[in-house]
Amino acid sequence: MRVIVAEDVLLTREGIVHLLSEAGVDVVAAVEDADALLRETARLHPDAVIVDIRMPPSHTDEGLVAASRVRDAVPGTAVVVLSQYLEPAYALRLLEGHEDHVGYLLKDRVFHPAVLVDALRRVTEGETVVDPTIVARIMGRKRAHDPLADLSVREREVLALAAEGLSNKAIAARLFVTDRTVEAHMASVFAKLGLAETPDAHRRVLAVLALLRA
Repeated sequence: MRVIVAEDVLLTREGIVHLLSEAGVDVVAAVEDADALLRETARLHPDAVIVDIRMPPSHTDEGLVAASRVRDAVPGTAVVVLSQYLEPAYALRLLEGHEDHVGYLLKDRVFHPAVLVDALRRVTEGETVVDPTIVARIMGRKRAHDPLADLSVREREVLALAAEGLSNKAIAARLFVTDRTVEAHMASVFAKLGLAETPDAHRRVLAVLALLRA
C-alpha cells in the first residue's frame, strides 16, 4: 500500500510516518500543507492519502478541502481525514459527493497503528469508515424528530457497525449472528430509511449519511 501523509506539525508527521512504516505501509511522501499534498498526489498516484483536517494557513478546514480536491484530481485515491475533535458535520461534508474510499478518524487513532492501518485497508478497498466515537455520539443523541426512530435496537447496532466500516461478515462475527441475519437487518434498515436500490446509489453509504445527518 502506497500512502502520502499530510500533517503540518513536524513531530506528528514523522510519528505517523514511523508508525506506518513499522506496520509495513510504504509512505511515498510526507508533506506539510495542502498544496504539497495535491502536487505529490498528482505526481505519485498513491493508493491513499492521510490528511489532517486543520492545515495552514488558517487551520480550519484546509485538509478537508484538499481531500475533496484529491478525489477530484486523482479519482480512485482513498482518503483518510484525521480530526482532533468530534466534528460529525465535517464527516458529513467529507462523505457527501464522495461516497466510497473515504475515512474520518479522530487524531488519537494514529497512536494505534493497527486501527489506522485497518482503516487504510478498508478505504483502499472501497469502503467508508467513520470513527466509532463519532458514531456512538450520534447514536446517543436525543432528538425531537429522530429519522432512526423506526429502527430496532439490533438494526441500530448493525447500522452503527456499518458506519464504522465493518463488512456484513465482520458485523456478524461481532454480534455472534449469521451473515444472512445481518443481510436481513441491513435490508430492513434500507427499507425503513426509504433507500430504494438504484444502479447509481450505494445504499450502505446512504444509510451512513442518514445516520450522520441525524
